[in-house]
Amino acid sequence: MGQYVLKIGLSALILVAIAEIAKRSSFWAAALASLPLTSLLAFVWLYVDTGDTQKIAALSSGIFWLVLPSLLLFVLLPMLLRSGVGFWISLLTASAATALAYLGMIKLLAFFDIEI
Repeated sequence: MGQYVLKIGLSALILVAIAEIAKRSSFWAAALASLPLTSLLAFVWLYVDTGDTQKIAALSSGIFWLVLPSLLLFVLLPMLLRSGVGFWISLLTASAATALAYLGMIKLLAFFDIEI
């Protein structure tokens, strides 16, 4: 149980730190958020829990392929906001487009027999 509390606490600390830093500097918040901290934490927790490096390799490969469609969110959201679309509509639209991009990537990977 203590390990779950540590995982949740560390993960929450990173998210709160990014949000607080963003109030002062969008550059440093973006730099911190762009680091693959979530992935690194997942690799560490998976290794600590299982010791299985093959699972970590598979997770890393899956993350690579699924980062590509996630980039759409970071392109579309600022475009919508800068064009005057409201925050919630922009977020919803960018998120929906990203979800569709994920589905497209999953189908594309299946077409080329790439397992994630």
